[in-house]
Amino acid sequence: MKQLKNRGAKPAPGQFAIVAGAGRSGIAAARLLRKLGTRVRLVDNNPDALSANDFSDLNNIGIEVVLGNQDSANFENASLIVTSPGFPIRKLHELLLDTSSIQPEIISETELAWRCLDDEPVLAVTGTSGKTTTVSLAAAMLETQGLNVFLGGNIGTPLSEYILGNNNADVLVLEVSSFQLQGCNSFSPDVAVLLNITPNHLDYHKDMREYADAKMNILRYQCDKDHAILGSNVKEYLGEFKPAANMSWLEETCCFNRCKLLGKHNQANIEAAWKACSIMGVQKDNAARAVANFSPLPHRLELVGEIDGTTFINDSKCTTVSSLKVALSSFERPIRLLCGGKYKGGDLAALRNIVKEKVREVALFGASREVFEKAWEGLVPMHWHSDLESAMLALNKTKKTRDVILLSPATSSFDQYANYEKRGEDFKSIFLKLK
Repeated sequence: MKQLKNRGAKPAPGQFAIVAGAGRSGIAAARLLRKLGTRVRLVDNNPDALSANDFSDLNNIGIEVVLGNQDSANFENASLIVTSPGFPIRKLHELLLDTSSIQPEIISETELAWRCLDDEPVLAVTGTSGKTTTVSLAAAMLETQGLNVFLGGNIGTPLSEYILGNNNADVLVLEVSSFQLQGCNSFSPDVAVLLNITPNHLDYHKDMREYADAKMNILRYQCDKDHAILGSNVKEYLGEFKPAANMSWLEETCCFNRCKLLGKHNQANIEAAWKACSIMGVQKDNAARAVANFSPLPHRLELVGEIDGTTFINDSKCTTVSSLKVALSSFERPIRLLCGGKYKGGDLAALRNIVKEKVREVALFGASREVFEKAWEGLVPMHWHSDLESAMLALNKTKKTRDVILLSPATSSFDQYANYEKRGEDFKSIFLKLK
């Protein structure tokens, strides 16, 4: 499976590089650049982006750190800028318009790390929804086959940390986001999976075209020895673009009999993982064992428990309208639905039929009340609460045996929580109080 890849040029010793964004991937990129011998400046808008220890550690290895309000002067004279997901590329271009310096190359942390790999085979997955489940399934299948796997990228560990560490994996399994892919111009995984494309992150990307184009970068630089596995709705976004890789298409078929995952969408995720891993040499009996032992990931249609015959499901990872449609399709029992948060775009009105069919009651909480009320007016009983706990208490009073109380917000969590994980943990904590 291993083959030499065409990669962009590694940063050269003495080159001046800037890393935009001091999150985990930004810190990893800065450390990697310093290891390569470049002069590095790490910048972030947030004056409290780093702890005192991290600030000191980075300074001690020769990384200049600039925190607080950013202007174009902080980016002058750099020949390379590495972005992390918290720093939109569009914002960088706006800043660079104000500088007279040479226009630098702008790449993502994923692209930087890719250029520093040797010849490890790479299996990469992107898509609006299902990425994390699919890469986790793929890693489990490969490990059951007896391979040493690095699982990272947008899930947990940045690829740059792999380069900085022991880097002795047999195969790299990467979840990649549109933010990471937008800054890629040579990244070409041996096996690329593009699960689906539906409206998302339109508060970050200029429009749907920019978002879809970023996703296409997982395919754009592949060669005819590579493989691409595509979800059915990707076809409408391909346009005239014809990937060079060997293409195959996903179906929502049941490949394995024993499985703990809910919903038809997870059948597609399992199929995607299996198709990708079979190319990597995994035998079907090993894949079947991995699927049988695989438990649903936290905050993704996660069974929390029951109270008086009502099932509580935590789907806090549902941050898009398309993910909400998938969640509603996963249950035959009446649903009492919890929605609300920072709205990222998408057509809620398009869900009117499935909401009317599946949902008995809607409890809204936090931000975006007016968006949901306008889209679903007159469909089902709907009420708003200032926070998740108040909304859950209301549903707990009206619930009936065999109902499902489903947290599937269709929004990001940033109106009230640091991330969707905190929102899901709050749901589980409130459930324990109710129980």
